[in-house]
Amino acid sequence: MDGKTYPSTMKAIIIEHFGGPDSLVIKDVPTPEPEDGYVVIQIKAFGVNHAEMHMRRGEWAESMPIIGIECVGLVVACPGGEFAPGMSVAALMGGLGRTINGSYAQFTRAPVSNVVALGDAVAALSWAQLAAIPESYATAWTCLFRNLELRAGQTLLIRGATSAFGKAAVNLAVQAGAQVSATTRKQERFDDLKGLGVKEALLEGPNLSARLDGRKFDAVLELVGNSTLLDSLMLVRRGGRLCLAGFLGGLAPIADFNPLLQMASGVHFSFFGSFVFGTPEFPLSDVPLHSIVKMVAEKKFGAEPARVFKFEKISDAHQVMEANEANGKMVVCVD
Repeated sequence: MDGKTYPSTMKAIIIEHFGGPDSLVIKDVPTPEPEDGYVVIQIKAFGVNHAEMHMRRGEWAESMPIIGIECVGLVVACPGGEFAPGMSVAALMGGLGRTINGSYAQFTRAPVSNVVALGDAVAALSWAQLAAIPESYATAWTCLFRNLELRAGQTLLIRGATSAFGKAAVNLAVQAGAQVSATTRKQERFDDLKGLGVKEALLEGPNLSARLDGRKFDAVLELVGNSTLLDSLMLVRRGGRLCLAGFLGGLAPIADFNPLLQMASGVHFSFFGSFVFGTPEFPLSDVPLHSIVKMVAEKKFGAEPARVFKFEKISDAHQVMEANEANGKMVVCVD
């Protein structure tokens, strides 16, 4: 298949109106045309993300009729020649689903800056397995090894660790030799976390810092969000780092934050949002996705999707996400 022969129309999942999972409908729409600076991709599978739930509800600042912030598939057209037709690639962010039509479709057109070749290791993995990797692992890697500057032997707390993002962070941190503590809202998931290699599983909830009786960590990855951020600031040692990168607890802002009274001196606090991938400050090439895919193929750690859905079952996937029952990464296979 190449830029001259792929079909002129495709099936896409459209937000018919803002609302619940049933607002997602499948329609026939024009297939994106080749354009300089972009790659047209035949989508084989895509990940399902909380950001898309907020877009579907109309809660996100920006969204397109076709949402979806990541995918894996095959190159069908690339006018600039950066990627050859037939190459296995991943695409993530770069406005996908936000300012340009995204990955909930049979084809998408993604900026060259936000596409990466997946390498030879893809032969050992299914499209569903590959779709569980791009956004979660690229974001987790950047948070851990850029914002938190995590090193072997350091203590790391991950709040919200049974989410797809959280499990990716656990896998990468354990592989890097960190001593990982991880939280979940359900005690029955402790064994899952221990199976991933965490040293300590903790019950997520208010005032975790008080329950840990003054213990401090070298690094904290905050995925629950604003509702626990102030508590997490109390869990970082002097010179340690906190990175806010998720909002599992909702998007409500912190009502009253006074650093003078609520932030320990000497603590480094940063935020990371994956929407910056592809910018000069955060090039996607900085993320070793090749190596991560290879580690998954070599079974250095498991990155299996928690659930796999057919394209026409997208509403079911969003219902599971609404109910917080995914327990990991959900993916949709297009074929």
